[in-house]
Amino acid sequence: MKFNRYPKSVSSLTLLVMAAFAACSPAVDSDPPEQTIPSASVHWVGSWTAAQVARPIPEMVPGEEAEPARGYSDLNISNQTLRQIANISLGGDRFRVVLTNALGTAALDVGAAHLALRDEGAAIVPGSGRVLTFGGSPTTSIPAGAVIVSDPVALTAPALADLTIDLFIPGDIGATMSPPTILPASWQTNYLSPSGDHTGTVEMPVEVETTYTRGDGTLTSTWFFLARVEVEAPESVGAVVALGDSITNGSRSTIDTNNRWPDHLVRRLVANGTPMGVLNAGIGGNRVLSGGSSLSGLARFDRDVLVQTGATHAIVLLGTNDIGFARENPVPTVEDLIAGHMQLIERAHAQGLTIYGATLTPFEGANYWTSEGEQKRQALNEWIRTSGAYDAVIDFEEVLRDPNEPTKILPQFDPGDHLHPNDAGYEVMASAIDLELLTSP
Repeated sequence: MKFNRYPKSVSSLTLLVMAAFAACSPAVDSDPPEQTIPSASVHWVGSWTAAQVARPIPEMVPGEEAEPARGYSDLNISNQTLRQIANISLGGDRFRVVLTNALGTAALDVGAAHLALRDEGAAIVPGSGRVLTFGGSPTTSIPAGAVIVSDPVALTAPALADLTIDLFIPGDIGATMSPPTILPASWQTNYLSPSGDHTGTVEMPVEVETTYTRGDGTLTSTWFFLARVEVEAPESVGAVVALGDSITNGSRSTIDTNNRWPDHLVRRLVANGTPMGVLNAGIGGNRVLSGGSSLSGLARFDRDVLVQTGATHAIVLLGTNDIGFARENPVPTVEDLIAGHMQLIERAHAQGLTIYGATLTPFEGANYWTSEGEQKRQALNEWIRTSGAYDAVIDFEEVLRDPNEPTKILPQFDPGDHLHPNDAGYEVMASAIDLELLTSP
């Protein structure tokens, strides 16, 4: 079986890590792994997450190369090291990492794993690295459909820091024909080494940057096998999960700059002195009711929201794709969409989560906008605002819509596709959130 590889990107933006990170804690790569006994007094909170999608396995035609599935990187991983970047929302002194094979059909072998502070590009801050172990072992095998939580490691990192997560995959992913569990369109450059275990290498050799160009000319990237980064925090600290589609995932934001609206929310919380995890569970193309390229919001709610460690709040921004892809079709009806949102609310409340509904933003001019869909959007927004079903309402429509043409977003926030905001638009969305909503039980 042969997979194509996208060539290394000619350029990528890099985020500088403060020089003080180097003094955060001494190097302990050679020290024995930290062994701890789980305690009820330890409180873990999600500081970063990636929603999960199964990358389709290309259909094979004898004598021909496999074609990549549309919208997915065709990158294969075989006896190589992934170095992936996670921009954390909540800082602390002890971290652990959750790896995932939730959507795979065969066991995933991990030959080594490593956590560190990022320096620039694919480099890590010298002395900041920590070997990740799993029940004391530096290797692990994740069964099909499962996740695995690493042992905790001592690492001091502030909110908004970039962490690197290295995974050495000794086998050939393509040969297993098991769909990798990924998040496509991560808008973050990640790195794949030449052959071999390069975990913890300060200047990791890079064979491929997982950045690639989509058909519309925008750059995107992929996270592989990562579910969550968790931090030990005081009992009073919780996390808010943003459940959404490509608008939550940050489509059309500038790659490598963390300009998704949940990223801007993190900056507001940090500036306000409010410690809270912000977990972006957005997936491009996602819908409330039907799957499309990923499991529907209803189908993934347990995995991507309810089981998030330390989650206390959720924000739901879903329905645009249900409406848009239906075009003139009367199904799904507004009543169907409301029933779906009610299910999310009931399931959140059953687990003690506070849940907020966000209004759908205007999208006239997008290639799937119709007047019939616009009527549904306005009706659903009216229900979100007035029904009282959600614990509170976050009015994204109000801050993005053009007052002169309310079915469209303001030109200064439109990157050109008339659907997704640009960086400034995402910042305005985050400004619409009353921070007191996230500090109330």
